[in-house]
Amino acid sequence: MDWEDFRKRGADAAQWAADYHRDLRDRPVRPRSRPGDVLARLPLSPPDAAEPVDDILADLEQTILPGMTHWQHPRFFAYFPANAAPVSVLAEYYVSAIAAQCMLWQTSPAATELETRVCDWMRQAIGLPEGYSGVIQDSASTATLCAVLAMRERTLDWAGNRSGLSGQPALRIYCSAEVHTSIDRAIWISGIGEENLVRIPSGGPNRAMDVASLREAIAADRAAGLRPAGIIACVGGTSAGATDDIAAVMDVAEAEGLYTHVDAAWAGSAMICPEFQPIWAGVERADSVVLNPHKWLGAQFDCTTHYLRDPATLVRTLAIQPEYLKTHGADGIINYSEWSVPLGRRFRALKLWFLLRAHGLEGLRTMIRNHVAWTEGLAHRLAETSGFEIVTPPMLSLFTFRYVPPGCADPDALAQRLVNAINDDGRIYLTQTRVDGVLVIRFQAGAFTATAADVDTAFDVITELAADLRA
Repeated sequence: MDWEDFRKRGADAAQWAADYHRDLRDRPVRPRSRPGDVLARLPLSPPDAAEPVDDILADLEQTILPGMTHWQHPRFFAYFPANAAPVSVLAEYYVSAIAAQCMLWQTSPAATELETRVCDWMRQAIGLPEGYSGVIQDSASTATLCAVLAMRERTLDWAGNRSGLSGQPALRIYCSAEVHTSIDRAIWISGIGEENLVRIPSGGPNRAMDVASLREAIAADRAAGLRPAGIIACVGGTSAGATDDIAAVMDVAEAEGLYTHVDAAWAGSAMICPEFQPIWAGVERADSVVLNPHKWLGAQFDCTTHYLRDPATLVRTLAIQPEYLKTHGADGIINYSEWSVPLGRRFRALKLWFLLRAHGLEGLRTMIRNHVAWTEGLAHRLAETSGFEIVTPPMLSLFTFRYVPPGCADPDALAQRLVNAINDDGRIYLTQTRVDGVLVIRFQAGAFTATAADVDTAFDVITELAADLRA
């Protein structure tokens, strides 16, 4: 294919995308394929000769698409959303065509400076004060790894990168039991080790980290000759929306001189609505904050905004400057590859710029407010329906529930049967989790194109299939 061929094929692809989204409600959210179905239809060896593009596109329709879970489906109520607003998809057309490598200011000055500006737009939107600087990472997992590495190096006076961790007192990182598994991976990759991730008990209506237990754990570690390095707090945990008392955590961190990272990967997007900002009161005191516009706001994956009160700590942790990566004759520039684990960087800022301009903050606020209101309405309806229990109340647009009709001897088994029946039905998609050891079903509204009618459909599907199981 040359660029003249692309002119037609690109137009065809745009038409296909519009048709795909128009007809999504007619598709099951999750495919009905079995493990190995797609693999069995793919040739064992690569082609020696070029194949016609029409043949490739036919295989896309007949082999690939039937095996896809439709994350853009308006009734995708599982996990968290991975939205791709049309204007974000359009921006990615341009990003793919330009195909810039944006590792340094000099390798794409506009990409660097646009990233600086849109990160600051988002900072203002979510209520972080002036003085925070932002960078776009690929995911919250990478941002958390960056934070853990900064905790490590700051505590070791930047000796870890040079000398390794051997012979050093064990470093200790503190978090609740409700944090995402990306924290575990960051601890592994950083060399700190799973045994040094101290999980603080959580409880109360928000399933927040117990601050008294946090203080006690830090004191006990210091007494044992260990070295506390940082605290990771959670806002809107993946399992059931657990949210720490950020201000109380910051009080402890400041008293102990510890680096703090706030993981608000999903819930942070809701902070563009001023009425939700009290949920993370105290965040303006954190060293590091992460949220994912590629979840709830509609910026196509991948697009994570990572905010730093003092970027120099992270740059000192990550920056390497061989001669071939130096920019001579320019002062005051930012090389965002020094703020990230990978050297290579995509032009992620463009889709966030397109998105914020095309929808405006008020348009995005309306979407989020609707999702929260519809979720609260669904939780209320289920609570009033015989046999249903709300296990964790709505945290923004996430809650958990279970079905325990009279005489149910094994609620966990019934919950799994119900979620399996719902997902096999195909009209909606939900996932399960455990809360205090009990198997429950999660509901989270966040699809960019979801409507109140889609949430009503969720109620109908859940109650209808629950009644079938009971019968």
